[in-house]
Amino acid sequence: MVIPEYGRNIQEMIEYTCTIEDREKRNKSAKFIINVMSQMHPQVRDSVDYKHKLWDHLHIISDFKLDVDAPYPPPSPLTLSAKPEHLSYHEKEIAFRHYGKNIALIIEKAIEFEEGPEKDALVKTIAIHLKKSYLNWNRDSVNDELIEEHLRVLSQGKLKLKEDVRLTTTSDLLARNKPRKPFRPKSSSNNNAQRGRKKIQ
Repeated sequence: MVIPEYGRNIQEMIEYTCTIEDREKRNKSAKFIINVMSQMHPQVRDSVDYKHKLWDHLHIISDFKLDVDAPYPPPSPLTLSAKPEHLSYHEKEIAFRHYGKNIALIIEKAIEFEEGPEKDALVKTIAIHLKKSYLNWNRDSVNDELIEEHLRVLSQGKLKLKEDVRLTTTSDLLARNKPRKPFRPKSSSNNNAQRGRKKIQ
């Protein structure tokens, strides 16, 4: 089947419609099939051009052989073989892959900030994120000097921590990364047993 989601019955109906010689009857049959197709997939109606898509599908299923007075021009057969446009990705290589490309994009935006408290706070946040990401790959302690050096390399020397800035300690970051134990309420049987002991006392 050309478009399996419509099923074999729709395909056979379209194939039969192609054989109808009377143009008026052929047009009526095509419109009837469009209505059936729209009822089969009511969610398609939410889209603005859903009728256009249904007529396109009708022509595609007929292998572009259906000659009817459609409200929309039939699609070109070449559209089926056309490749989708290439998506543009951030091709720029980053110095430390374990930090990921998103942090590289954030650093690029941070460089554009004007000098001031807001930029200083952002640079510190980025450095803390670098430290936390580093600890995901290396559970040993990492000193702030190494993180500052990585920040310098990633920003090509355009971002720098203030001298009095202190990053979150390794122990605090590791403690935050530890999974929390799920809360388990005490069972009612244990509570009843404790109440019974209190009465005996």
